Amino acid sequence: MSEIEKGQVMTANRLRDGEVVFLTRSGVWNERIDEAVLALEPQATAALEARAAADVKATLVTGTYLFDAERVDGKIRALHMRERIRTLGPTVRLDLGKQAEGTSGAFAFKEA
Repeated sequence: MSEIEKGQVMTANRLRDGEVVFLTRSGVWNERIDEAVLALEPQATAALEARAAADVKATLVTGTYLFDAERVDGKIRALHMRERIRTLGPTVRLDLGKQAEGTSGAFAFKEA
């Protein structure tokens, strides 16, 4: 059985193009949730919040917030539907968005 880690991920919208992005361990914003850092402790979530606040002030991103997620076999999955939609793309057409690219196939809507 695979080990499941539960924690929080920081998300935002990138200001230059509006794309949904996730904060990585190296402190940059990436479009792929599997690249995000999964904060497992309160100190780690505080560090994510501080970095996100600095990036909002620098006008790199907007609408930052933490959400609950889990990592299974190296893949991160949002635990709530709102973030799954933000992560994968439209729910009405599975041939659009990130789910169509096959990058989040293990956690696509049809399998959730």
